[in-house]
Amino acid sequence: MKWGINVWKNKTIAIGSDHSGFTLKQEIVKYLTGNIDFEDFGCYSEKSCDYTEYGRAVAEAVAAGKYEKGILICGTGIGISITANKVKGYQMCSFAADCFSAGGYSEKHNDIPYWHLAAGVVGSGLALKIVDTFFKYSFFK
Repeated sequence: MKWGINVWKNKTIAIGSDHSGFTLKQEIVKYLTGNIDFEDFGCYSEKSCDYTEYGRAVAEAVAAGKYEKGILICGTGIGISITANKVKGYQMCSFAADCFSAGGYSEKHNDIPYWHLAAGVVGSGLALKIVDTFFKYSFFK
């Protein structure tokens, strides 16, 4: 596995998406499987759904302390992050479109508990690099 993800053994993250982010979420789930504990909060297909349900579920689980971090995915990254940012008890959900923002500032400097990806903007190759960078700079090393 990649260099960053290994520091996250024995930690648990929450992941969720709407239908627009489903395919990218599946790529990330495949990448994480066997390397880190996570829970997939849905959605579970490309069938049209309400992003608020999944954004809220992940945000509430992280805010309650049940999970160390969270990853949210929708088509633009906007809707699901707005929903997450309405949940009390955590710092803001941050947008990650590149490795620098995911690791350098979202995680390393601001201790952001979760962030969102825009499936319509970030391809799976870059998304996996972003995930790995996020874990590399984790406050929970």
